[in-house]
Amino acid sequence: MAHPTVQDIERAPAPSGVLSASRALWRSAAAPIGGVLLFLAFPPIDLWFLAPIGVALLTLAVRGAGVRRAAVLGYAGGAAFLLPALTWVRPIGDDAWLLLVAVESLFFAVMSAGVALVTRLRSWPLWVAALWVAQEWARGAFPLGGFPWVRVAFSQGGSAFTPYAALGGAPLVTFTVALCGALLSGGLAAFLRGAARPAVWALAGAVAVPLLGYAVPRPGAEAARAIRVGVIQGDVPGTGMGFLGDEPAVVLRNHADKTHELAEAVRAGKVERPDIVIWPENSTDIDPYQSSYARTVIDGAVRDIGVPVLVGAVVRAPDGLHRYTRGIVWDPATGPGAYYDKRKLVPFGEFVPFKDLLQKFIKRVELVGLQSLPGDREGDLKMGPVTVGAVECYEVAFDGIVRSTVRTGATPLVVQTNNATYALTNLPPQQLAMSRLRAVEHNRAVITAATTGISAYVDPDGRVRWRTAERVADMAVVTVPVRTGETIATRVGAAPEWALVLIAAGSLVAALRRRPTPEHDSSDEEDG
Repeated sequence: MAHPTVQDIERAPAPSGVLSASRALWRSAAAPIGGVLLFLAFPPIDLWFLAPIGVALLTLAVRGAGVRRAAVLGYAGGAAFLLPALTWVRPIGDDAWLLLVAVESLFFAVMSAGVALVTRLRSWPLWVAALWVAQEWARGAFPLGGFPWVRVAFSQGGSAFTPYAALGGAPLVTFTVALCGALLSGGLAAFLRGAARPAVWALAGAVAVPLLGYAVPRPGAEAARAIRVGVIQGDVPGTGMGFLGDEPAVVLRNHADKTHELAEAVRAGKVERPDIVIWPENSTDIDPYQSSYARTVIDGAVRDIGVPVLVGAVVRAPDGLHRYTRGIVWDPATGPGAYYDKRKLVPFGEFVPFKDLLQKFIKRVELVGLQSLPGDREGDLKMGPVTVGAVECYEVAFDGIVRSTVRTGATPLVVQTNNATYALTNLPPQQLAMSRLRAVEHNRAVITAATTGISAYVDPDGRVRWRTAERVADMAVVTVPVRTGETIATRVGAAPEWALVLIAAGSLVAALRRRPTPEHDSSDEEDG
């Protein structure tokens, strides 16, 4: 009687229960690891090249799984990504942070269920990448106006994928990163099953995707017209939800004092005289239309520097029951003039949905104060020699808000922001990465003025030319180019996003039509 050799034992199939357990263990590990790698791609860690690898692991975790199992895995992967990526919400409360992560992870669950379906089709890396775009579109629209933070594109403020922003905006950047990741997962899967040629082609495609980004056409060089922009970062007395401290006037005085300091530096010849000056969002929480004190302080600072200043103010609406987050052009001769009211408001920050009901259970909602109202026009504001494009804080995450402002012809873009509640968290660097992507997307210099940082100047190529530290008072005069050429992304608008969303929907329909019956999907039945 012959005895089995070592080779015979190695070739012998493992018991089905062992295969089932190992497959489930692999999936359960790959999904959260993929989510963590995706988080590491974002600022401030900024290992952008990990984003495709994170997508690859998330794809491998759900490819071939049953739909319900894929949804669970996707939720786990989404939570592993969002829990650290959104830690900046914690100053509001751990409950708010966990609730936001719980809701946003649902989108990853739905997307992953879709990935499990479309990976049964030919050319599935394309459909997987389109599903990522569809997931981010949905997350940016629902609920309560959407929350488009930490989109994959926003991990690519300065990477090999960034040039795609000039062609199809943030959605195309997400698509290319996800396509690279899906191709990586396809190549690895083919390699593991011994299919060398498909593995090589898939991995070659994964390398080609970012390299092709350098062929994206950009507007040609323009005549060297430039302006000097003064940026004021006044800092605040408090922290977290109480950043105003005991006296809101301190914030106003901080910004006025720093402007006087800038004016003195100009007179002393230490810095060049700016053409315009930018203050941050919420640089005064005292309504300068109603308060003679606030008006006097602002007017004195503006007259001292002698150029138009964009003042970030919170002002009461005519009904006295609501407010606006407003950027006011304050002229040294004529005072307050043209203004821009923030159009995309922060839920539970600037308005509270269902406030009458919620305040019975959550006392913190009373800290929001008066409910804010959205503005109804673009942020093109004439200031001295240019018409700037005003964008307020949270709005920089919304493609349509930024694009509509650029389409007015406004240049440069000016992002007034108040990050005081979230100072020294990962929010300010995440927001700066968005400004970097917007600069490339629309061929515009971007100036960010923040109460506590990060204030910055980003050139039209997405490079950060100047930035502040956080929780310090600072000022600078930066010389920025006045670009007017439009990118393809500016001209085509949301068309690439809608096309990719429709492709994602079509791939799901095709996958559902071809969905195997349970008896033909036995390899995945143990996973749900």
